[in-house]
Amino acid sequence: MEKQIIGKIFDIQGFSVHDGPGIRLTLFLKGCPLSCPWCHSPESLAFYTELNWMSLKCVGVKKCGRCLDACPRGAISEGNTKTDLSTNEEIQLVKVDRSKCDNCGECARSCSSKALYMCGTDYTVDEIMERVLREKPFFDRSGGGVTISGGECMYQPEFVRELLKRCKKEGIHTAVDTTGYVKWNEIESVLPYTDLFLYDIKGIDCELHERVVGKPNDLILENARKIAQAGGKFQIRIPVLPMYTDSKEAFDDIGKFVLELGDSVELVQLLPYHSLGTVKWERLNVDAPVFETEPPSAELLDERKKQLEDMGLTVTIH
Repeated sequence: MEKQIIGKIFDIQGFSVHDGPGIRLTLFLKGCPLSCPWCHSPESLAFYTELNWMSLKCVGVKKCGRCLDACPRGAISEGNTKTDLSTNEEIQLVKVDRSKCDNCGECARSCSSKALYMCGTDYTVDEIMERVLREKPFFDRSGGGVTISGGECMYQPEFVRELLKRCKKEGIHTAVDTTGYVKWNEIESVLPYTDLFLYDIKGIDCELHERVVGKPNDLILENARKIAQAGGKFQIRIPVLPMYTDSKEAFDDIGKFVLELGDSVELVQLLPYHSLGTVKWERLNVDAPVFETEPPSAELLDERKKQLEDMGLTVTIH
């Protein structure tokens, strides 16, 4: 029997217009080696299927409460209360003890309102290609295609490589959204099947990068150089964060590096920090403080955009 190649995916977004040219199907794969404190998809970080809990959907212990008995490890108990805005009734919510939870999914299967749910689903390449081919007419008309993102999608290299191959056989434009913190041989293996790399540059100062993001950036920068030398094409993505990458000096350093990559860079995108991901950290019942700060102002973003444009780069604000 032919081996089925499996990928673990936590989200699939159709009609996406922010992850490469045209209308796209974007696949978000589980697992990331970095630990960016501002991550707006914390459900992408773990490499395994994990339990999430959405308090907004929870109808409370009185109306449901099945999860309390369903959990074989006793990880579910009564937690905080919330007020039902339509009835003013106090609803007794539940809480998850992550030290006991082994992500078995029994509580999620018992949850009547789907407030508890498992994040991370295994798909074969064949299953994903069925969805891809259904949307191919939209790709053809818009100049779009398929983007494989994460997490860090290249930590599932066999799945990514086979899916890219299959897309190229169908004449579909392909993009890989990557942190660049990947072994070069994995990136090299997908180069023939990747039309565009959406590539994060989170800063040039290696020591600061490791302190903030959890890993040094030497591999990231070296891989970018190698992709450019091999003829790959980029959209460079720069997160704009207060006290990290928002200064003129930081952008000078990033701009100089991007210029090293030459005409392989088609576009630079500024990604201003936003706080929309903070609620996702709550779904994971994270006890540690969640990173929050003020988003960069429109004036600062315009200044940084012009700064890079004055260096000869084509820049957009995402």
